[in-house]
Amino acid sequence: MTEEKNSEKPFTVKCPTCGKEVVWSTDNPYRPFCSERCRMIDLGEWASGGYRIEGAPGSADQLDPGDFTTEEPDTGKGRGNR
Repeated sequence: MTEEKNSEKPFTVKCPTCGKEVVWSTDNPYRPFCSERCRMIDLGEWASGGYRIEGAPGSADQLDPGDFTTEEPDTGKGRGNR
């Protein structure tokens, strides 16, 4: 079974900055980027306002905190339910 996994083509993604094919692996500390350089270019774009998320500034402050929960919904299944 180990031989089959080794013969499979590794999962790759394109670097968001330069488009180079990158193996998606824990061995790559910069993933999804191909290098620290591409990672820093992307960070610089966010910091300079080159990338933005749509919406009015501060609009997230107007959301009702009750709309978000950190608890799992009780589905009647799983542990603790009898």
